[in-house]
Amino acid sequence: MKLKVLKFGGTSVGSKEAIIRSASIISKWSKKYKVVAVLSAMSGETDRLINLTKLFSKNPNPYDYDNAISSGENVSCSLMSIYLNSIKIKSKSLMSWQIPIFTSDEHMKSRILKVDKNKILKELNNNDVLLIPGFQGINSKNEITTLGRGGSDTSAVAVAASLDAECIIYTDVEGVFTTDPNLVKNAKKISQISYEEMLELASQGAKVLQTRSVELAMRKKTKLSVRSSIKPNSSGTVVTEENSKLENNTVSGIAYSKDEAKITLSRVLDKPGVSSKIFSPLAKGNINVDMILQNVSQDGKYANLSFTLPRNDLEKALKILKKEKSKIGYKRINSSNNISKISVIGVGMRSHAGVAQTLFETLGKNKINIQVITTSEIKISILIDEKFTDLAVQKLHKAYKLHI
Repeated sequence: MKLKVLKFGGTSVGSKEAIIRSASIISKWSKKYKVVAVLSAMSGETDRLINLTKLFSKNPNPYDYDNAISSGENVSCSLMSIYLNSIKIKSKSLMSWQIPIFTSDEHMKSRILKVDKNKILKELNNNDVLLIPGFQGINSKNEITTLGRGGSDTSAVAVAASLDAECIIYTDVEGVFTTDPNLVKNAKKISQISYEEMLELASQGAKVLQTRSVELAMRKKTKLSVRSSIKPNSSGTVVTEENSKLENNTVSGIAYSKDEAKITLSRVLDKPGVSSKIFSPLAKGNINVDMILQNVSQDGKYANLSFTLPRNDLEKALKILKKEKSKIGYKRINSSNNISKISVIGVGMRSHAGVAQTLFETLGKNKINIQVITTSEIKISILIDEKFTDLAVQKLHKAYKLHI
């Protein structure tokens, strides 16, 4: 059985016209392959459902919350199947529990453990297309769970991995670009990008693919590509293994995120165990810390420790750290939410020098101050004042000649 797994995001099923347009893509693939299409909810529908739950409770119980907000994907699948059958393409929609897609037990942010492919293959014996809702699964207690925002990408990759099939993500952009084309007009579409680079781009602010989906594709070696549902004949971007061709490009792309905040703890004792007292309570509060910078005083007794976190977690983190002040032993706590993170990414950094120098020179010429720096083998991330974000991205894109 020749298979293709296609995923359509919210804008690709956001209206009657969008569903018909995406159905034509499914129809073309179904002439040569059995198709599994994983669908998001119609654009804006999940937000609408979340807001509905808040009308009745600020803190709805997770079980009912997941039942409510997962319904959007079921509707998309049903509507698509209804239309496909009306144009003589034999199709069927399934809910996640009917397959089933097994997840971890927690609600609202569960992780996929296993996709039972037997039900999918059995249904494809009798149908040309199978519609599966993204973003959801079922746990060991037979309860509906949701995967968190962007979870439909992860659903699609998990289904593709279970079937040993290619996964094509259809969205409202033509592929992965060297940076945000809305910000840099001459940003170029990348024809091929490595799993590692895509993972870094996704985690550092690029919105094309969800981080967990790329991580899963890399681990399972699932062939993954991104295409436009509006311009389906466009070649898109293929996410693949690292190779010598990719290494020729020192920098592949620039990502940015304005969803950043920074906390600084002043005069923290510089001794073993203090960092644990800071970051353990934050971890228990499900707060993800990103960039960390520590400056030790000349006498070696104290340090100022700064770190970044998602902006919407700032108040929660401050509350936790103030509660733990006596255990941590800091003198002052300061915070800022008018910052942004810019990341320069490329597998070629492993074998090419001068990437950092270009970054420092470019920002220096444009009088943009760097607050924090972190590096990895294929990434340099910096923290700057948010008002300089657009200028920094534009100047760096030009400096690394990504427009050529």
